[in-house]
Amino acid sequence: MSLRIGDDAPNFTAQTTEGELNFHQWLGDSWGIIYSHPADFTPVCTTELGRTAQLKREFQKRDTKVIAVSTDDLESHDWWIKDINETQNTKVEFPIIADPDKEVSSLYDMIHPNFSTTAAVRSVYFINPSKKILAVITYPASTGRNFTEIVRVLDSLQLTAKYNVATPVDWEVGQDVIISTSVKKEDLETKFPKGHRVVNPYLRYTPQPD
Repeated sequence: MSLRIGDDAPNFTAQTTEGELNFHQWLGDSWGIIYSHPADFTPVCTTELGRTAQLKREFQKRDTKVIAVSTDDLESHDWWIKDINETQNTKVEFPIIADPDKEVSSLYDMIHPNFSTTAAVRSVYFINPSKKILAVITYPASTGRNFTEIVRVLDSLQLTAKYNVATPVDWEVGQDVIISTSVKKEDLETKFPKGHRVVNPYLRYTPQPD
C-alpha cells in the first residue's frame, strides 16, 4: 500500500507503551504525527525519541499528538524508554507502538523491501484533524530526522490550512508568505489587511496573517 498526500490516514488498533489504542479515536480532533523507527536500542532512534520528548510543549502548542512505531515488542520498548530518558535527559510521555508483526509499518508503507524486508525506514506522516495525510517525509535508517524541519513543516501546514497562502523557500514563522494565485487582485485588501507587495502577477507576498 502506497500512501500519498491527500489520502485518508489508515486507522488501526494497536498495543502501545500507553496501552491499547485506536489511532483515530486517540487523535480525536487534534493534528497528528506518526513516525517509524528501524528497531529498538538503535542509537539514532534513541536521539530522535529523546528530541520528540524534549519538544513536548512545542507539539502541545500546536495541538499535535505524536506517536512512534517500532517493530519490537512492548517489553523491549519499556526497557528502551528507560535508556532514552537517561541518555537524552528527558522523559518520554508519548506512545510507542509495538509492531513485531509489522502490521502498522506495512499499513503505512514504512517497510521498503529494496532497503530491508524487516527494518522500517524513517517515515514521518503529518495528519490533519480530518484524518488526511498532508505531508510525508522519508529518510534512510542512517540519517537522523531534523526536528526543526518537522516543526517548521507542521507550522506551514497549519498556517496554509487556515489562510489562502503558501510558505516560500526556507520560510520560518514570522516571515512573509506568498498569496495564492487563486486570490483575485480586487480581493487582496480585504483578505490581507496587513498589506501586500507584488513582485509580478503570480508572485505576491503578505505578512504572515496570524
